[in-house]
Amino acid sequence: MLHPNLLTPPSVIPPPVALQLSQKAPPILSSSPTSSLPWPLSLLFSTESPETWTIHENLFLASLRTGDDVSARKVLDRMTTRFGEHSERIIALRGIYEEALAKNDKELEQVFQGYEKILREDPTNFSIRKRRVAVLKSLGRIPDAITALTVLLENSPIDAEAWAELSELYARQNAWGQAIYCLEEVLLIMPNAWTAHAQLATLYYLSASAQSSNQLQPLTLSLRHFCRSVELNEYYLRGFYGLKVVSRKLLPLLSESSTSSKRNNSEDDDTPPPKLESVKKLEELATSKLAEIIRQYNSRTQGWTGFSEAEVTAARELLDADGKIER
Repeated sequence: MLHPNLLTPPSVIPPPVALQLSQKAPPILSSSPTSSLPWPLSLLFSTESPETWTIHENLFLASLRTGDDVSARKVLDRMTTRFGEHSERIIALRGIYEEALAKNDKELEQVFQGYEKILREDPTNFSIRKRRVAVLKSLGRIPDAITALTVLLENSPIDAEAWAELSELYARQNAWGQAIYCLEEVLLIMPNAWTAHAQLATLYYLSASAQSSNQLQPLTLSLRHFCRSVELNEYYLRGFYGLKVVSRKLLPLLSESSTSSKRNNSEDDDTPPPKLESVKKLEELATSKLAEIIRQYNSRTQGWTGFSEAEVTAARELLDADGKIER
């Protein structure tokens, strides 16, 4: 039976799942989905389906992830035979294969030069433009990667993936304003993406931590986006974790002795600070939800085992620091 992630892989595959996927390579490669008979008989006796090549591509990526370069090469060769070496997607997958096999910066630079040659011949190949950015990141050339993504977005302004990547690069440079702007563009394209709301909340939180004064407004915005993330997904552990962390930082800023002056300073802000009681209730809600997730995860309750173990451990440590973890 095929692993479900071969059909609909998540955006982030944990190493154990990647290993399970790559182990599916031998049985899948043992049979060919296409027929060797001449057309039109090949259509009648082919086992190819709409999902066949999605499975092959996901298997290719999982094999590279686990270091099974031999299986990855076989899958790539099979896909090349099916779609042709000039297919834009095949060119991109071949580039990913070469990147994975590169052992040092010199070999990565050769891959980069190959991308440059492809783009000189076909400047509209956006898949290769994105791979070019990935190589620049691997080489540590972050400013060049930012420039490349900016050019890409000038030609494709509704590419949410590119905006998110650009936001990450700006965050690496501690350019919080630009990083936040890019995530806001992602939310214009995908307003209900709870992960994007949580990432934007994280950027606001980090921007507040980077300044010694006037932390109230960015923390308020962080709180709002974490709230929105858990509103969209009531089991989103990272959202509740962030909600608790931000609430704890906001509580002293909203204490009775300083609330009045802070509110006066924020009268012209588009985002007024929340009420102290509201933040207390949100902190309690986040604590309760995190405790429930930890309890159900540890009990291996059906439907509660899909959380990342690292995130559950972090949540346990957070509650343990407050003395609010159940023993």
